[in-house]
Amino acid sequence: MSNRETVLAMFPNTRREFLQQSGMGVGALALQWMLAQETALAKPPVLKQQPHNDLHPRSPHFTPRAQAMISLFQHGGPSHMDLTDPKPELTKYAGTEYTGDIHFSFVNQASKKLLGSPFKFQPHGQCGMELSELLPHTADVVDELCLIRSMHTGANGHEVSIRYFHGGIPAVLGRPTLGSWLTYALGSETQDLPAFMVLADPGGHPVDGVSNWTNGFMPSMFQGTVLRPQEPRIFNLQPPTHLAGEFQRQNLALLQTLNQQHLEQHPGETDLEARIASYELAARMQTAAGDALDISQETAATHRMYGLDRPETREYGTRCLLARRLVERGVRFVQLFHNGQPWDNHSNIKSGLASICQKTDQPVAALIKDLRQRGLLDSTLVHWGGEIGRLPVTQGDGNPETAGRDHNGQGFSIWMAGGGIRGGTIHGKTDEFGHRAIEDIVTPNDFQATVMHLFGLDHERVLFPHRNQQEIMTAHRPAQVVQAIVD
Repeated sequence: MSNRETVLAMFPNTRREFLQQSGMGVGALALQWMLAQETALAKPPVLKQQPHNDLHPRSPHFTPRAQAMISLFQHGGPSHMDLTDPKPELTKYAGTEYTGDIHFSFVNQASKKLLGSPFKFQPHGQCGMELSELLPHTADVVDELCLIRSMHTGANGHEVSIRYFHGGIPAVLGRPTLGSWLTYALGSETQDLPAFMVLADPGGHPVDGVSNWTNGFMPSMFQGTVLRPQEPRIFNLQPPTHLAGEFQRQNLALLQTLNQQHLEQHPGETDLEARIASYELAARMQTAAGDALDISQETAATHRMYGLDRPETREYGTRCLLARRLVERGVRFVQLFHNGQPWDNHSNIKSGLASICQKTDQPVAALIKDLRQRGLLDSTLVHWGGEIGRLPVTQGDGNPETAGRDHNGQGFSIWMAGGGIRGGTIHGKTDEFGHRAIEDIVTPNDFQATVMHLFGLDHERVLFPHRNQQEIMTAHRPAQVVQAIVD
């Protein structure tokens, strides 16, 4: 066979035949080239960071100002223009129509008539911070407070804003809360008490229930441990009499051996690791918790300072005192909640607001004073505030004696103290009627980033792998440390 015949035998005679016979090869070559290009341009795969499953103390990213935090969460939305944000123009034009746009939660009770505050304001402390007459005890500690008057969630609903504050995303459930992130990042200074403790109201849980202190997708050891308002304060902590002593120690030792053997056979089971850790912690708590919760060790003067001698303040005062005793013993994060949402004053705000202030004002101020006199305020961050504020217009029948205020997530107040916060300062402001934050706006994500900064943490570097992504407290939403309030 000639060379020409050999070549003709190897290749088809026409271009169509060539493409028909070699199409698969060309297609494969093209596919390979396209995949190579996509690989070159694709983002690198997310590298999973192996989470830890213990509460041993860990070093922060940089020198911290705060070692512990007490969050006094005020469910319902305290009315800032009646408590912390005086608005003379609101009083001046009370009863006239508000000309701005308003989003109402309860349209059938809506009104655009401005409702002036029935409460008087005056300046206090060396800083001259103005507070309502409903907060006479808080007025005594204003030089320790940083009052943020420009909080903004952008949503008026309770649950949507509660989840924003606690979990980092408005409305979304199933995320770890702030206490979980802090204890995950830093562990605990004590191994004899839970790192994250929740002091419950005797009337029941707050709105959104256990979601307020959930561990979300983290191991269960990072969930808040609920301290009940009456004995037994922690369920199932003490064994029955017939199982106590040496018998209990033998049972726990056997259980520990079996658990460890199972864990060795099934490494990486985070639920099992958390359960083992909880058993070990429970055994240590049988002694430590009794001491921490025994407020009879406190002086009569301390009891009076917290209002334990008065029926109106006794219950909340007891929980504020317990919060101090817990952080004093190395608990990282303590959170106090109310039953339901007592600050949700849709009607009778004049009497309703006075009632909840009477219950909380003295104990809250006592906590600040007590931490300060014991040298704990510099290292303990205290937070007071709710998830939203209230509108400047009337809700209800229009009678100032019985009227209330609807929800407002566009502008409201919270305050922080201690733990590296610049005391005696006011940050941000709302408009002349208190409806919208207009200067130095702070979101819950900014609040979270700032809290973590005070604990020596870069919030973007505290990572937890979940669903092939590195999750952070703020869910990668825009967030910045509010440097102006950091001392």
